[in-house]
Amino acid sequence: MGNSSKKPIIGLLGGIGSGKSTVAAEFAKLGCKVIDADKIVHELLQKKAVRDEIVSLFGRTILSSAGKIDRRKLAKIVFADGRGRSTCLPRATTLGCPYESLNKLIHPLVLKRAEELIQQYKRQNRVKVIVLDMPLLVEVGWAKRCDRLIFVDCKRQIRIDRAKKMDVFDENQIKIRENFQISLDNKADIADNVIDNNSDFSALVRQVADIFSCIVDE
Repeated sequence: MGNSSKKPIIGLLGGIGSGKSTVAAEFAKLGCKVIDADKIVHELLQKKAVRDEIVSLFGRTILSSAGKIDRRKLAKIVFADGRGRSTCLPRATTLGCPYESLNKLIHPLVLKRAEELIQQYKRQNRVKVIVLDMPLLVEVGWAKRCDRLIFVDCKRQIRIDRAKKMDVFDENQIKIRENFQISLDNKADIADNVIDNNSDFSALVRQVADIFSCIVDE
């Protein structure tokens, strides 16, 4: 799973609410640059061309009162049920699965921007490691882009409680979204390292520091 670059690339894996962003933030404190796919998506949704294409797929009901894409409204359509299908869309007959249609539009743009950032960070001497915080890293085929894969392990109930506390997803929403992803067991199996995020924050910090030291010393 090697990469010819001298600047190692780490890919983070884990379920919703497992703490991947927390792990990414700790790597950032150690001199790493984090590429946050969710942040890239947020920036893309501000672009008129992207917004217009999404509206053409899913209708104007996904827009907020300010005319911007409301990600929660969009998610309700995309994850309408276990298959992610909806029959009340403007292009329902040609759309097929809304989840797949949205991904076909967004993912190439996200990966293009991520690649631009990778090349940018490679040129910065002070950057020691590049971290990819991408929820669908394996699903989009970017596991091979990484020198090391790290799985953030966290018990399901803890993940559910965290998501609820942050008012992000409920248990059913987590289940529906994860049905669209490669199983967590499979992701854990392909990981080079596992971070246990079932205890306190200080334990997580120590694990990140240990893995970082191993990587930069290689």
